[in-house]
Amino acid sequence: MYKIKVQNPCNCFFKSGLSEALEFDTKEEAKKEAESMIKIMKSNFCQKHVFDLNEQFGDFTIFIKPRS
Repeated sequence: MYKIKVQNPCNCFFKSGLSEALEFDTKEEAKKEAESMIKIMKSNFCQKHVFDLNEQFGDFTIFIKPRS
C-alpha cells in the first residue's frame, strides 16, 4: 500500500472535503492523486499557504505551510 498524508491542514483544507489520509495499490496512483490534490489546493484555497509534496519510501506527504 502507498499512502498520502496531509500535514498541518488549514481551515480551507477542512472545508474542501479532501481527505487527510489516503491509501492506493500503486505508487503511480498515489503520486497522481497527491499532485491532483495540490493542484486543487493551489487553485481553490485562500492563497495564505504554500504546498510542498515529499515522497519517502513510496509514501507521499503534502505539507501545508504559511506563506512567508
